[in-house]
Formats: sequence, C-alpha cells, structure tokens
Amino acid sequence: MICRRISEVCITMLLLSMCLSTAAAEERLQDFATDPGWDRLNNRSEKPNKRTIKQDFGYHTSQHAGGERAGEIGGFITPAGEAAYYAKPLKEADLSQGLTASGKLACTGRQFNVLIGFFHTGALKEWRTPNTIALRIYGRGEKFYAYVEYATAKWRAGGDSPQPFPSMQSPNRHSDPRGFAAGGAVHDWSLRYDPHANNGLGAITVTLDQETSVCHLDPGHKADGGRFNRFGILNVVKHADSGGEIWLDDLTINGETERFDADPHWDAFHNRRTYQTQNVRPRFDFGFSNTKFAGGRDAGELGGLVFRGDCRTEEKLAYYGDRLDVLSLAKPLKAAGKISLRRGITDSTTLIGFFHAQQSTLVSNQQSTGLPKHFLGVAIEGPSSQGFYVYPAFRGERAAPGRSSGTAPPIILPDGSAHDWTLDYRPAEGSQPARIIVTLDGRSVTLNLDPSRDPAEINFNRFGIVTTWIDGNGQLIYFDDLSYTCRQE
Repeated sequence: MICRRISEVCITMLLLSMCLSTAAAEERLQDFATDPGWDRLNNRSEKPNKRTIKQDFGYHTSQHAGGERAGEIGGFITPAGEAAYYAKPLKEADLSQGLTASGKLACTGRQFNVLIGFFHTGALKEWRTPNTIALRIYGRGEKFYAYVEYATAKWRAGGDSPQPFPSMQSPNRHSDPRGFAAGGAVHDWSLRYDPHANNGLGAITVTLDQETSVCHLDPGHKADGGRFNRFGILNVVKHADSGGEIWLDDLTINGETERFDADPHWDAFHNRRTYQTQNVRPRFDFGFSNTKFAGGRDAGELGGLVFRGDCRTEEKLAYYGDRLDVLSLAKPLKAAGKISLRRGITDSTTLIGFFHAQQSTLVSNQQSTGLPKHFLGVAIEGPSSQGFYVYPAFRGERAAPGRSSGTAPPIILPDGSAHDWTLDYRPAEGSQPARIIVTLDGRSVTLNLDPSRDPAEINFNRFGIVTTWIDGNGQLIYFDDLSYTCRQE
C-alpha cells in the first residue's frame, strides 16, 4: 500500500513537470516544489553594482535653514528601497480632516529626492507611498524642483495641478522648468490640505516663496481614505539613488510651533545609518525562489525584483521562462495561477505570459512602446492615479496592438495579498475578433486584437517573466501554481 502511494506521488510530480499530449490536456503544470531550471537571461544580474546608502539626518544644532536661532532638522538623505524618516508623532488624522504645515527650508546638497509632509508609519513600502500628503523636493545641481503629491490608503496617487509651480513640466504647461535656487538659499514654504475644497473632493495647496500650486484630489480618491500619524522628513522609498542635504526650521505643524532651540526627540527610523543595498535600478533579481508569498500549495515560486528593461542594451533585458513548443495565434492559449504583489513603485511594470526568447529580447534603439515583440500575456502596472492594474497585453511585430473592451481593469494592491488570475486567448471566430481575456479574482477585462494582422508571423517559444523595452522602476512580485499552454495540436 505504501509503495502504491509512493508511485502515485511520483506520477503526479511527473505530470506537474511535463506537457500532456492529449487534446484535452495541452497545458503544463508547475508548482515550483523544486527549481524547474527554466531558460534565463540576465534575471540574476550583478549589474549595476551594489550601492552604499547613507542616511544621516535628524536634529542638528546648525542654522542652514535661516531660523531665528541655531537648531534645525535635516541632514543627508538618500532615496532607497528601505524607508528612513525623522518625524513628529501626531494624533492620527484622515482625509476628512484638514492638515497644515509651514516653515523655512534650504538645500545645500546637489542631488536628492526628499518628501516633506504627512505620512503614516504603518505604510512605508514604496513610492508613491500610501497615506501621504507631501511636498517633494527634487535636487539637481544648482536648482531644485518642487512637486505636490499625495497617495491614498489604496495606493491611488495624484500630483498634477492646474496651477503648477514653474518647476513642474507637463504638456501645454511650462516646457522649460526653471526650478528654485539650491546652494543654501533659504525659502519659505507652506502645505495645506483642505478636505472641503474642490467641491468636497479635497485639495492640497503648496506655496514656495511667491509660487503656488493647487493639487485637486481625483474623484473617488478621498473616499479611499488615508491615515496620517507623522509629519516630517521621509526619503523617497524607491530604489538606490543619489543623496544630498536639506534643512528645515521654524516649523508650524497643525498650528503648533517648532523652533528647535533644543532637541525635540522626534520619532526616528533608520535615519542614522550607512549600509549596502542591491535594490539598484535595474539590477534584476527574479526567477525560482524558495519562498511562499503567492499563496501556493507548497514552498517554492516564481518571482523577485523585476525592473522594467531597456532594449537599447542587451544587459538591460531579462527573462526567466519555460521552454515550449512553438505556439502561434492560430489556436487558443491559456494560463492561470496565483499572484502576490509585495512592492509596486510608480513607473514599474511586470510582464508574465507567452513570449519569444529571441524576438522579445532584440537589441534596438526603438523606444515607441514598452512591450517587447512577440508577447501575449498579462501586464501589472499603473497609472499611479489608479494604483496597479492587471490587464491583457499583446504586441506582434508592430506597436498599437489592439483595443480594450472599455472595462476598467481589475486593481491589485501591493500589500502582499494572494490572488488568482487567468489568461485566455481566443482566435477570431465569425464576427468575433481575436481577443485576450484576463481575470483577477474573477473580475475580467478584454483586449480585442486588430483583425488586419497576420497571425502567422507571430509565435512564442517561452512562458514566464520577460522585461519591457523601455526602462523604469521595479516591482517585488511572485507567482505560483502556474498552468499554461505548452503545445498546440
């Protein structure tokens, strides 16, 4: 009896790793109980090199920011994948309540990216950081640029404005941002959130010297909610980048004055340390992982840190995929599994699906679209105003791949929760165009493909993760218990 059970287990494991040849079972099952040894390209990169991150900010007895007396907060702050802050504890507030802050600031560094504003210590995972209302100070050389931004409790974000700072650049607005003087120049600033403005949708008003920017919360964002229990300095929780010095003094926070004549002993988190990180863009680090984040039956899954790629350089393209028989668009394709998005940075994308090992990783100066050639699958990405969508994506030889059904794609939160997803490609039949249907937890969205395209020219020989062709930030994402077409009869 024991031998029989062992044989049954062995047969089951064999079926999990092979493609069934019957017409009713043309899918491969992969539970990642062991390393499947899939084909790979640059997926465990050693470049760029690891970076040293320096955080050295908090209370100082200096007087860079032009306060009435010595004593201020600030110092050397570095963007990184690991959060660091120095902030005043507050009674918890939400988006139904007003928030105000003002003071003086000076930038003595040349390159930095820093948030000054309201945030919550329980949600410091990425950028745009959920539960934030902030002024982002972005230093580049002799100037710095100022942006207004916010993110709700559901990772939906905003920051554009009908009255932008001269530093903000967008279509039909200032094409030559001039910025504000760095080099130690002192500036007055204020930040005010009014929940009643914008017809009750909420608005953020920021002034810097004589310039004003008003950021209206998008419809529905206020209803998402937001929680705030700190005000202070927060690094941009993104990936390793260049750091620099910024200083604040003579603050007024929700009507309470902070002069910094003495150490205020604010809450401090990782604000005085130096360490090394490999979370450096675009240092790919994905593939088989002996973890269990995606909700699979057993330990072992597919995933890791997936950056957008860049087709202009071979070393900035990557994939990890199972070898398949050559597949085409002439017959159906299917895939399904589990997914967990643990970190999602603005301007990041993960692609999972069917692709071609050679065509999808061509080196080219073409930058018209981020999708690689010969890809059919699922995209996980923004826009940041909506958080992170899960939706169908396709590209053959050309861009402009098709038309969506008009239904808003399902949203996935980068909170580590496990979800079920499916991918279903159906060739054209009668008056029905070829289409791709993707579901997340049962909610579907459809992409109709252009019927004028010749399906014979498109084929796929891999299934897995492949990077985009235009660079950007990264996601920490995992997949498990996958099933996918491996042969078409």
